[in-house]
Amino acid sequence: MFNRFLFALVLMVAARAVSASVAEVTASGFLVKEEVTIRASPEKVYTALMHEVGRWWNPEHTYSGDSKNLSIDERPGGCFCERLAAGGAAEHMRMVFIQPNKAVRMAGALGPLQGSGLAGSLTWKLVEVSGITTLQLSYSVGGYMQGGFEKMAPAVDEVLNEQMQRLKVYVEGGKVP
Repeated sequence: MFNRFLFALVLMVAARAVSASVAEVTASGFLVKEEVTIRASPEKVYTALMHEVGRWWNPEHTYSGDSKNLSIDERPGGCFCERLAAGGAAEHMRMVFIQPNKAVRMAGALGPLQGSGLAGSLTWKLVEVSGITTLQLSYSVGGYMQGGFEKMAPAVDEVLNEQMQRLKVYVEGGKVP
């Protein structure tokens, strides 16, 4: 119980360094933008983002309930995938652009968006100033979704904001439960 309280407190402090917003919602899609400043080099942030996703991604936002089942294959066409029980698997996104320590772009529809006729583009951009990295995220989604995007866009924003906060805490040496 104390660990959850402590983690919640750390996330609240980290949230001050995280900028998030639903930038746009239309009848055909939405755009979410996030930004976080991380006290670490772009190399360290990139390594955590691409090779240690299972250590900081919230397991509540996985199909298996265990973020250790997540992996990213760092190559064009590579999979941001998840192993499931009994030999199952889920593709969350596909790698389409990789510029180590600078930018990554993935294509696909995350989580519950997969069940709709949607296409998405998620870009992570790393900008260094004096050994500190600003990590920028942009996720644009378009297509058809029953019920529209007005309710889904804020939920996606919240989930991505949480992942950015967890990544920041992890890279800066904090303990992510």
